[in-house]
Amino acid sequence: MTALSERPADPAPRLATRLRARIGAYVGLTKPRIIELLLITTVPAMMVADQGWPSLSLLFWTLLGGTFAAGAANVFNCYFDRDIDRLMERTQKRPLVTGEVTPRAALIFGFVLTISSIVLLLVTTTPLAAALAAAAIFYYAVLYTMVFKRHTRRSTEWGGVPGAAPVLIGWAAVTGSLDWPAVVIFGVVFCWQMPHFWALALRFKDDYARADVPMLPVVTTALSVGRQSVAWAWATFAVSLLLWPVGAEYGIGLGYAIPAALLGGWFVVESHRLLSRIKRGGDFKPMTLFHVSISYLSLLSVAIIVDAIV
Repeated sequence: MTALSERPADPAPRLATRLRARIGAYVGLTKPRIIELLLITTVPAMMVADQGWPSLSLLFWTLLGGTFAAGAANVFNCYFDRDIDRLMERTQKRPLVTGEVTPRAALIFGFVLTISSIVLLLVTTTPLAAALAAAAIFYYAVLYTMVFKRHTRRSTEWGGVPGAAPVLIGWAAVTGSLDWPAVVIFGVVFCWQMPHFWALALRFKDDYARADVPMLPVVTTALSVGRQSVAWAWATFAVSLLLWPVGAEYGIGLGYAIPAALLGGWFVVESHRLLSRIKRGGDFKPMTLFHVSISYLSLLSVAIIVDAIV
């Protein structure tokens, strides 16, 4: 009995735990919650382009390629931003900060995802979709992360371009080209990002200031951020309604226009509420607008999908 009790524990469970932790660290580098939000806009763009459901295989490969592309961009973002992430409470648990993944391993992982996404989209969809994915990765990883984020208060606007790129990639995967409805949906996602990310930046203003990142809430007043958020919320609303006439030949009708008007009104009202709370002072709860913005984009995407099906 004594000999049996002194036998070392089975290493298999510990190995499995370490493996899960390592896989989880690499997945964490890709920022999966952001990827989910990006892919929400890919499906409706594909459905409008196809005027219905695209083939399941095309849908699958496009979403998989898009996931790899967005993941690659986020991995590079974590790699280049590891110095900033150490200084921000919100990002101090990212794998490159904690040491769960080495910088060299992260860089290799990012390149593997990049090559995989481009090859996958090239083979299974269209050359234009693959080229757009490659351009979005470069733009976000190099231009946004290394230049705009560190040197200009307008980084969110510049970063809105790759943030809305999944729309164009999805459309190009179906048609091999681009058309005005794709540009309009791109415009909706582009405009939407300003109130969305500025609300988050208002919440974590001290974090960005500590890391010397010139996000808009750091370099100007909350009142100015609130006013600009309202302006961009109205722009999002206006551009979303533009899809109705522009997309008419693709089947966009009242089934989309009515929900778009109601959802856009909700988004605008919430941005005005944030501005009112800022004017009153105290805790103006910017995360309320942040969460509303996520619901808005998700429900607007559902409205496009439903209208395309009907």
